[in-house]
Parts: sequence; structure tokens; C-alpha cells
Amino acid sequence: MSSSLPFTVGIEEEYHLIDVETRGLAVSPPAALFQNCKAALGTCVGHEFKASQIEIGTPVCDTIAEAREQISNMRRTIADIGAEHGIQPLAAATHPFAKWRETETSEGERYQEIDQDLQDVVRRLLISGMHVHVGLGEDDELRMDLMNQVTYFLPHMLALSTSSPFWQSFDTGMMSYRLSVFTELPRTGLPNRFDTFVDYQRHVDVLVQAGVLQDATKIWWDIRPSDRFPTLEMRICDVCTDVDDTAAIAALFVCLLRMLTRLKETNQRWRQYNNMLVRENRWRAQRYGIDESLIDFGKGALVPFTDLVDELIDLVREDAEELGCSAEIRHLRTIVDRGTSAHMQRQVYYDALQAGKAPDLALIEVVDKLLETTQKPSEIG
Repeated sequence: MSSSLPFTVGIEEEYHLIDVETRGLAVSPPAALFQNCKAALGTCVGHEFKASQIEIGTPVCDTIAEAREQISNMRRTIADIGAEHGIQPLAAATHPFAKWRETETSEGERYQEIDQDLQDVVRRLLISGMHVHVGLGEDDELRMDLMNQVTYFLPHMLALSTSSPFWQSFDTGMMSYRLSVFTELPRTGLPNRFDTFVDYQRHVDVLVQAGVLQDATKIWWDIRPSDRFPTLEMRICDVCTDVDDTAAIAALFVCLLRMLTRLKETNQRWRQYNNMLVRENRWRAQRYGIDESLIDFGKGALVPFTDLVDELIDLVREDAEELGCSAEIRHLRTIVDRGTSAHMQRQVYYDALQAGKAPDLALIEVVDKLLETTQKPSEIG
């Protein structure tokens, strides 16, 4: 294995800010909340597109365990500071009953420009995701090569992260409704395939020179070469309610990149399939999560997700051991056995209905469970 590749990791998460009295969104949270969070967490915390959201990002971490501890600490810190204002962070890709037309866009210049440019398409963006950055040194060509190959696995990671079954008080029938909302934006979805990083940059430059984009940060693909850092940034996932799920999916992404790099060093590579096929698995992950099969393109057959996760664990076993994240990789099986946040939310909701609760009160119980799980300590390690 090339020792020159750091395989460092950084994780970004977006949270909804909840009014603990109503369990609805804190539509206009006090400036003091953000000021106090910044005082405690520095540049690791900031605003998101909606004023009722907050974003955190870890520093560069050498291990998944370090990143997991950073995320856990930031969740606790925001919760402790938020409690002073009657506000708590909620880690789920959608709020179960909030109405997007009743929310506000953050005041930052970038957010206001996007609001005016994209209008109601972006004003619906009341969603929260998880982004994982993996540092690969300064080799831009490697970033592009690995992006082309690892795209195959994006639906698998989405399925493991699903946390958005509800939208504006309704069960959407989807496991990740967030992706339905996000895909309405331009420059989203699976990335195009580029032969070289220079080829990618040339296409970006056309849009920048035409005045359509300021820079590549407004390319919002499911995975992209970061324009700010020397990383490959995976963006397809819903934010996970359980911090151990976050760590497990981040570990899978890092290990997959290491596995693909191992193949490259022996002049091998993962077979690349047309995005038409990968897009079908993306849809199945968005709709069914881990409950149904994904397509094994080599076999030309549907394979149960339970079998696929076992294959993934075996595929990256060597890499997980080398990177010290075997426990996180084993947790992937825990996700499949007990379900994702989307399963938990539906269970709470329909149990409450069965107990005679009205739908609006059942959704409040969902919010309560999400708040509790968001702050649950890590059980790994």
C-alpha cells in the first residue's frame, strides 16, 4: 500500500434546530445560539441554507474513531448550548411535519444569491445530509479515477443512511425523500465520467467563464472532487440519526477508496458500468433503502441487501484492519439487522397510531425519538 496516501477523513453533518416546546422547527433561532456555538467549536460550526439549520464539520481526522468522537462532541455541545435557548439539534434528513414555506433562508450572501437564482426549487431545501471527505494527497488524477470507480457503490451507502420517510406530515413511501427534494436542483445526481482531472476542470471552466457558476462548489453531485480541499467528497447520504451509523458509513467510504487504490497498484480496477444502471440502483436505494434488493450488474440479477452488505464487509476487511476501523465496518451489519433511522421513525409513528394517538401527536413522538437518538452516546469501541 502506498504510504504517501493519507486516507484522512472529515465529516460534515447538517441538523435541524428544534423548538423543544412545539417540536417544530426553530424558524428564527437567536443569533446568540450560533455565536455561542462558534465560541465553543470555532470554524467547525456554521449556518446552513435554512435559518433553522446548523452545520458542523470535523477537523481533518487521521482515523474514523477520531472523527466519530468529534461528531459526538459537537452534537453534545450544540445540544448543551441549545438548551439555554429552548432549542435542540435533530439529526434526520427531513423534519417529520415542518412546512418549507414557513421557513426562512439564512442571511449569508451565498445563501441569498442561491435563493434568488433557484427560487422555489431551492426554497424547498428543508433537508439535511452527511458529507464525507477523504484526503488522498495532492493527486488530482487519482481523485478523478477513484470517483469514476466508487460511483458504483453510492446507492449502497445511501441505502444504509436513510432517514427521511416523512415530508410535511405525510409518509412519502420513500426511505430517502431528501434525495427527491435535492435532485430538483441543477448539477445534482450522479457525476459525469471524466477521463482526467484536466478534462473535468475544462468543463467546469466553461460554466465559470460563461458566468453560470462562480466556482465548482456549486456543483452538487452525489460525489465530487472537493474544490476547497484535496479530498474526494461523498454527498449522497442522508444525515444519520445514530452517530455510530455515521461512523460506519464514513468507514465504508474510506475503505472502499483504499481497496480501489490497492487494485490500481496491481494494474486492476473495479469494472465501470454506465450511469443508467447505477441510477437504477440509486432509485431503489432511495425508494426501498435496505429493505429490497439492488442489482448486481455482473450477474444481471437482483441481490438482497443483506447479502450485499456481507459482500461489502468481506471486500474491505483488509482495508478496515489496516485503517483501524473494523468495529465500524462490522456495525454495517447492525444497521441492516435493526434498520435505519427511517425504519425507527415509521415504527414510532405507526405504534403511536395503533395506540390511539392522532397523527399530529404521533409525529411529535417521532420527533422526540429523533432528538433522543441524536444525542445517544456511541456504542462502538
